[in-house]
Amino acid sequence: MSELTLYLADEQAMVEFGARIAQITGGVGVIFLEGDLGAGKTTLSRGIIRGLGHTGAVKSPTFTLVEPYEIGAVRAFHFDLYRLVDPEELEYLGIRDYFEGDALCLLEWPQRGAGFLPKPDLTITITPQNNGRCVHLLSQGSRGESWCAALALEFK
Repeated sequence: MSELTLYLADEQAMVEFGARIAQITGGVGVIFLEGDLGAGKTTLSRGIIRGLGHTGAVKSPTFTLVEPYEIGAVRAFHFDLYRLVDPEELEYLGIRDYFEGDALCLLEWPQRGAGFLPKPDLTITITPQNNGRCVHLLSQGSRGESWCAALALEFK
């Protein structure tokens, strides 16, 4: 399965869905998070990072561009590229280093880093719908496809 669309009723459902994504990924991969301001990208990221076992605060890296998390043997990086002026700025950040090895990289506003980011395993687009959110997952390769298939079994 290469695509999956779900409706999540509230913030708690988004966080729980994020925790399930964390389990399925095993803490490895690249996930692009797309959606307008306030769509729920950071809420989903919080669910994923907590699902990996992080117990502290999960803040939006809007001003720092990246927040690193060391959770046991798992390394996770949460990027928010909203304030990026030029994609070339990512070179000064040493962006390529974050994608080496086994880590989970969550990228909000990935379109702002076009040309400097690797191909994602999965792109998640979040759209407000009624009082909840429509979450559309699109796999970008075999890893993302297996994640979509596993989630489809649970949520359909």
